[in-house]
Formats: sequence, C-alpha cells, structure tokens
Amino acid sequence: MKVHNKIYKLIITLIVVTVYPLHSYAADGFWGSDTDTKSSQSASANLSAQKSEKVLKDVEIHGLNVLSPETIKDKIHLKAGDVYNRDTVQADLRNIYETGYFTEKMRAIPVNNSDGTVTLKLILEENAPVTDFTIEGNTVVSTEEILTPLLEMKGKPQNIAQLNAAISKIQEIYTSKGYILARVSSVTDDPDGTVNIEIKEGTINSIAISGNEKTKDFVIERNVLVEPGMVYNENQVKEDLVRLYATQAFKDVTREIEPCEEDPDTYNITINVQEQRTASISVGGGLDSVTGVFGSLGIADNNFRGRNQRVSLSGLVGSGVILNDASIQRRMNMQFELSFFEPHFLNADTSLMSKLFFRDFGSYQVPLAIERRIGGEATVAHRFKKNKHLTSTFSLGVEHIDLREGDFDKIAGLFNRYNVPISERANQLEGGLFMSLSPALVYDTREGGVVTRKGTLASLRFSEDIGLIDFDKTHGKLQGMIKQYIPVGKKSSFSVMAKAGGKIHGDNMPDVMAYRLGGPYTIRGFKMSGVGTGDAFIMGSAEFATPIPFLDRTRLARKVKFLDNVRLTAWMDAGKIFNNTLADTLYDRPGYAVSAGVGIKLYIPGMGPLSIDYGIPLTNPGENGNRNGYFTFGVGDLIY
Repeated sequence: MKVHNKIYKLIITLIVVTVYPLHSYAADGFWGSDTDTKSSQSASANLSAQKSEKVLKDVEIHGLNVLSPETIKDKIHLKAGDVYNRDTVQADLRNIYETGYFTEKMRAIPVNNSDGTVTLKLILEENAPVTDFTIEGNTVVSTEEILTPLLEMKGKPQNIAQLNAAISKIQEIYTSKGYILARVSSVTDDPDGTVNIEIKEGTINSIAISGNEKTKDFVIERNVLVEPGMVYNENQVKEDLVRLYATQAFKDVTREIEPCEEDPDTYNITINVQEQRTASISVGGGLDSVTGVFGSLGIADNNFRGRNQRVSLSGLVGSGVILNDASIQRRMNMQFELSFFEPHFLNADTSLMSKLFFRDFGSYQVPLAIERRIGGEATVAHRFKKNKHLTSTFSLGVEHIDLREGDFDKIAGLFNRYNVPISERANQLEGGLFMSLSPALVYDTREGGVVTRKGTLASLRFSEDIGLIDFDKTHGKLQGMIKQYIPVGKKSSFSVMAKAGGKIHGDNMPDVMAYRLGGPYTIRGFKMSGVGTGDAFIMGSAEFATPIPFLDRTRLARKVKFLDNVRLTAWMDAGKIFNNTLADTLYDRPGYAVSAGVGIKLYIPGMGPLSIDYGIPLTNPGENGNRNGYFTFGVGDLIY
C-alpha cells in the first residue's frame, strides 16, 4: 500500500529543536547561564577542590509556578545527606528535563554553607501552561473522544513527550475503528496556551475497478458500498471485498491505495479482481439414505451473462431409499431442477431464487405409495441493514402432488391385519394442487469458514398451503429451529439444537404433507419415517465434533488439505410425533424416540457436511425397527 505517512514529521522536528540545546547546555555542565558564568566557574572550582568530601545539606527548587516540588524531587537521585557529586547533579538535571515540562534554561548552583555542607539550588523554567485544545478536521470520530487523551495536560506546563504520546493515542483511536489513513497533520500553540490540533482523516478521492473481463462493472460497483467523498475505512473495504468474493465470480479480490497527486490528503482506491471460470459441467454419484445409490449430472453458470446471476440445470437418478422400513416403496428416485438466482433483486440487500422441479420417488409419508411432485417456487430474501445477522424471506410456490398405488396387495394385507377399512386408503393417497405462501425469519451469527464451531442459527417459518382445486385441503403450518455452536479447544465443538413444528389450522391436511421423524436429517439410528409421521413434532439434538486424533500432525494431513475438514462426531437425538397418521398404526411406529451414536463428517464448501452415522435406539424402535440400530447417510445438517 503506497501511503505517505506524515504523522511523526512534526514530532521529530520538535524533539530535534529541544534536545540539541539540552546536550549543548550539558556540555557546559548545567552550572548557570551567561549572567552567572563567573559564579558558576567559582562554584565549579570549589567543588573540584572539595570533591566528594562535601555533604549535601539540602536541595532547593526555584521557578515552579504550576507543578509541585514533589514532581521534581521524584526525579532527583541526590538527596540530603548524600556525598555531593557533580555527575549525579548533571544526571538529575537531565531527568528533570526529560519530564518535558521545562525549557532548556535550567541551572544548578551549589552554595557552600558555613558548616562545610553544600546547598544545591535548582533554577528551573516551566513551559507555558496549556489552557485549552482545539480540534479541526474530524468528522468520523467525535471531538470528545479525541480530547480524552489530551485533557490530562490541561492546566499543566506544555509537555512535548506527553503531547506526542497523546497524538499516538489519537492515531490508535482512528486505527482501531478502521480509519487507517487518518493522521494528525499539524500541532500548533497560541500565545494564550491553546494547543491546536489538525487532523486529516483520509478521504477517498476515487474508486476504480480493474481486472474484470466478463463481469460487468455495475456488478462489482453494487457490491462496493464505500464511495468517493467518504473517509477511508479498512473494515468497510474488507466487507466489500468479502462480498465480492462471495459472488463466486472471482478467485481473488484485492485493493490498492494511492495518494492523489493533486491532493495528497485524499486517496485513489483501485479494486483488483481476478475472475474465475464460472460455467461448469458436473458428473457425480454416491450413496444416500434418501436416494440410495445415485448418479447426478449438472450444468451451471455462476456468472451468467457477466451479471453474477446463477443458472443451473441438474438431474439425479437413484436406486431409491436404502436402509428404510417396509413402508417405503422401493422405486427409482428421479429428480430434475432448473434454477435461477438473482443476487441483486431490487437492491443490494435483496435476492431472488426461483426454480422449477420434477420429483418422482417412493413416498416417505404415505406407505407403499409412489409420489410425484411438479412445481415451481420463487423466494425473495432480504437482509436487514440494522442487523446484518437477520434475514427475512418470502416464498411463493405452486406444486402439484400426485400419489398412486405402489403395492396394493401388500397394503391391503396390512389394512386387513389391523381391521382398517380399505376405503381409508383413498384418503392416504390424496394429493392436490397447492399454492404456498411462506414468510420466514432467519437469524445467523455463525462464523465464516467451512467448519462451523461458533455462533447461533435460528429460524421461524409459517407456511400457508392453499388448495387450488379442493379448498378444504387448505392448511397452515408453523415451524421453528435454533442451533447453538460452542467451540471446544482449538478445533473441536459442541452443538445443541431444538426444533419443532405443527399444523396451525386445516383439518383436511393430506398425509403426504405430514411431518416425519427418523432418518439422517431428524432422528438418526432409525429408518426414514421410522419414528412416525403426524401433524406436529418436537425434537432436539446434541453433538460433539472433533478432528481425527493425531491426524493433523501427520505428513498426509499436510499434503491433503481437505482432511482439515473431517470431524469425528458423538451425538444424541430425541424427538416425538403428535397426532400420528394411520401409517404409524399400520407399521407399529413408536411415535417417540431417543438415540445415540457416532459418525464422521466431511465438510464441503457450499454444500455442508457429508455425514455417515451409526445410531442405536435407546427407546423401543417398534416392530419394524432394529434395536441394534442403523447406518444413515446424508448431505447437510439436521437443521435442514
């Protein structure tokens, strides 16, 4: 950063002006001024003759107007009763001068007493007293705050050392607030004792953008909130750089500062960006408790048309739910989604996410049914200016839910076993066309970084699902969650989470829209929906996460950086379903559960953790559960 710092120019000048006369005077022995030359020489000769045989009877201090004698006596080593020594007197005079309260016109006059002792007279001259301070040029730091380190000098003789220290403290006040270019440009004093301090705070003259080829200038400019005419603040600029980096359009973002040639007290700022490839084609696969063995294909551009818009088309085909209970129809899972994200919708604090989707899979809520969902959704998110941790969202969606029979013979056998009329099956298979209105609040203080160890995440969401074909199916649901992360040691963490939701109104809410517990995203150690389904739930979780012991000290960890993002976990989950659906009766689901287990997480930027957990039920798992527990596989956290 090319910044000319003139803060100490005045300070250095003042020191040179005051110190040199002191050394010059010290060479003459501090034994008086021009008018006392003869008496000083006589006293010096007398002192030489008697040398150390003389005893100091007393030290008299003359010339004090404001300061107390005790202030000076604390700086004097030679005391009454000591053997008189010329070198000690010189050292004491230097100590007195270095307090900063006196001019260089100081004298030490030894007077011989009749009893053979010596009385030392110190003739001092105080600096002019400070009567007041004036501050000019400050706009971002209050005058009261700047005066804080100065006021203790008011009423005392002017002290250059204290004034320099106060100027340094003023500099620290500005720097601590991020105003790193601010400086004290001049210090002057008036004959009446007023000290005038002028401050140049470091105003931004211009902001330039460099390095972008594809990305439009306005995309960068709208993420840079500092403007010409503002006082430069490093903290605000860092926030702008982080905001630019978060657009995912750049692999590096830096800033340069140059003093303006026309006015060195103002500065030209250059934002340098290094673009990265934003268009991508991804092919993947894996294993998940929901989709089973799956393969995926995606096409995306995170800087569409150079406007920082994100467009993606993705598809996934899986073998179906694995490690599930017998209620879930084993069927190929197919999902396709087209999404569009506008990060600057209306203003910089508002974004828009829209998507179209198609999903076909074995239903989790309705036993042995095949579920198909086709729809679209648009979500507007707005971050509050007064609280950057708080975000409000509003979602509007239309979705058609279709349910069809997957294994009629098996489900008919269950209905017969529990003496349930088969006519109830039609109620289970009810879907419909719904329009959803969903406002929400999200509070997030989690620290940055891939692995979260500190902070709070909380959300509250209300959803109103309106039946467009059959209005009687209209219903409303309210759901809330809070999760607290607590750091443990240097790399470990402990987290606790509570979550609850329930139907607010609507007696004819279809079973397909019920809440469910069990599986990798709710109660681990149980199969999908293995705890139960219903129109309300409550659950909690506690988890300890720590790096693999000693792994971070190995040569492999230094070479393979992603191992820093691996955590071993030990956890406990608990939850309960209310107003259970008919499916819980047919499959003897317990309706409540407590489980504990261990797992491993690999945190992936932008995705969250890939988790493999093994959990064991601590309560009755029901007829279709397993007391020995299950493995679960998932992407993301329980909070989702």
